[in-house]
Amino acid sequence: MGTELGGLTTIFTEFYYWVTVVMMFLIHVGLCAYEVGATRRKNINQTISRHVMTLAVVTITWYLFSWWMYWAFNAGPGIFGPIISNDFAAAALPWADAMGPNLADNISGVFWAAFLLFSWTAAAIVSGVAIERVRTGAFLVIAVLVGSVTWVIDASWGWHAEGWMVQLMGYHDAYASGVIHGVAGGACLALAMVLGPRIGKFGPNGEVRDIVGHSPWLSCFGLLIIYAGFWGFYAACNIPIIDIGTEGAVRMGTTNIYLMPTTLSAITFNFIMSLTGGLMAGYMVSKGDPYWTISLGLAGIIAASAGNDLYHPMQALFIGAVAAVIAYKMHFWVERRFKLDDPVGAVAVHGYAGTFGVIVAGFMLWGYPAAAPIDLSGWWVDSLGWFGVTEDGYPAINPLGNLIGAFIMFGLLGFLPTYLLAKLFQAFGILREPREVELVGADTYRGVDMYPYFARAESEFEAVERQYVDK
Repeated sequence: MGTELGGLTTIFTEFYYWVTVVMMFLIHVGLCAYEVGATRRKNINQTISRHVMTLAVVTITWYLFSWWMYWAFNAGPGIFGPIISNDFAAAALPWADAMGPNLADNISGVFWAAFLLFSWTAAAIVSGVAIERVRTGAFLVIAVLVGSVTWVIDASWGWHAEGWMVQLMGYHDAYASGVIHGVAGGACLALAMVLGPRIGKFGPNGEVRDIVGHSPWLSCFGLLIIYAGFWGFYAACNIPIIDIGTEGAVRMGTTNIYLMPTTLSAITFNFIMSLTGGLMAGYMVSKGDPYWTISLGLAGIIAASAGNDLYHPMQALFIGAVAAVIAYKMHFWVERRFKLDDPVGAVAVHGYAGTFGVIVAGFMLWGYPAAAPIDLSGWWVDSLGWFGVTEDGYPAINPLGNLIGAFIMFGLLGFLPTYLLAKLFQAFGILREPREVELVGADTYRGVDMYPYFARAESEFEAVERQYVDK
């Protein structure tokens, strides 16, 4: 019985993660369509090529060192603590037996791939904020920074059952409101600030001009595909278990990323309710704008994701709705006040909504166990739970831990490294496309047209752009 059950567990787990990888690929189909729809015809080829190559370069770096970082930095790298040396870290080195074909290992490849898709998502989110003005080579380096370094560090710290933020701070972010979306949103803000707006986005008196992409319906369609991929993302954040309960009964279930019990049924309720809250609030606050309605549905999911393993469905509904309003209002306030050009609303949908979701989860889930306690004797501290423990000695979820965690994700690991690297590229003159290339479009400048059989008419915006181009 034990042998048969063990074999069943192995086969089921392997196929479970393989299916989630296939489903999560839809996120990148959707993100690419989303970005391309928001791009003008003169830059479509550049947008597609950059997005696809982002996935390629991040895959290589993920294989070579990032997967090892996830397992090795739980106690914090460098001044935050020692690098962890254990069987899991050793198995993640690129020359390990587990990192290639091995008939004795059914799990490593699909588990590695599931995390790789998370990494792709973090890097690809940043692509949207930079359309039509960033050089591809410079962006690919930034994509590696976000997708293979900063995101991996925060995942090791706060998205691992033995991460120091979880064990010492009670940080809780089950479906990555901050771990992926907060970090990517902070990076988007940094890159948009350093790049500056597209030519003609703001008039001579600071007035905001709406630069409409070549296909708004394609952006809406892409967002809907992202919804589909998000189902796979949620499933991949869980770990399936098959156990023998009392009286020999076989029980199937899941744990969250922190190895605490939850069910796919629970997260299904909360996923749909948070999406619904975001859609309803988005429709009202945007006065029925389809692009923003669907975008803010995504913001609702992202905000509630931090606690969707434990929320009641009505909590998820209201958190999603509030996040949608905050993201929408913040996007346009920052655009007007600071002249920030975010073509797809990435900072708002991922950064503002994700950070809000992490902070709210600390209050809403205050006192719940964050993860099972571990032996910290080999770490840089011996105490457990700086901000409180449960009666059973588990590190407790709390507002302060999640508030500090939100700052670490969005600011320390999201904004700061990307800002510094972008400023370095800017100093060497390799960050932004030359003015002449940006004016005519990267595709037009290089003799490429994604719609070669259709006559190209100058848009109303481009006529206005030319009027003010020298001012």
